[in-house]
Amino acid sequence: MIDTQKLFDYDKSLLSNEIKLIAGMDEVGRGPLAGPVVTACVIMPYESVIDGVFDSKKVSKKNREKLYDEIISKALDYSISVIDQDIIDEINILNATKLAMTNSYNGLKVRPNLLLIDAVKLNVAENEKSIIKGDATCYAIACASIIAKVYRDRLMEDYAKKYPQYDFENNVGYGTKKHIEAIKKYGITKIHRLSFLKSIIGENECKKLLLERKAKY
Repeated sequence: MIDTQKLFDYDKSLLSNEIKLIAGMDEVGRGPLAGPVVTACVIMPYESVIDGVFDSKKVSKKNREKLYDEIISKALDYSISVIDQDIIDEINILNATKLAMTNSYNGLKVRPNLLLIDAVKLNVAENEKSIIKGDATCYAIACASIIAKVYRDRLMEDYAKKYPQYDFENNVGYGTKKHIEAIKKYGITKIHRLSFLKSIIGENECKKLLLERKAKY
């Protein structure tokens, strides 16, 4: 059950004379075989709540789209960062996620008094807090999760037009049966994460393709 008010009240309980602006941070796309990892950092006002905001994975696509527009329009500030497959392969997904988060935080024009982050410990702000399942606990993090999710899904829908065999419009890069079968039949695309494909195409083939990609791009 979605209880936005509970998340909103949690954030409001953190406000004080010293903490007037709270930023929420979340990522989308750590697990897929293809596409970037996307992070968002957002500062929301607390005069009124946007009903329906919750962990983006628990919100329908139709509602996410509506909420995305409303969050963007009402945010005091927000920043999105995209880290592509080449960097993910080079520095690993955890470090790529942290890099994207750092970029998102640094991209804010408004400085928050408190940064709330979903699960990851970052150490980029003087006052920050990492919260397990933050997107189902904190209003600001849930808003960030919706921004990141919708933004990344739209990127993958664009890639689906370029690479129609892989069903990216439905799997958004995750390793579904149809996606894995397409990799085996058609090979990889420019947006595939080679470091994630060792069990599918073999470690030696991954190493070979990584060298070829570096030489080509």
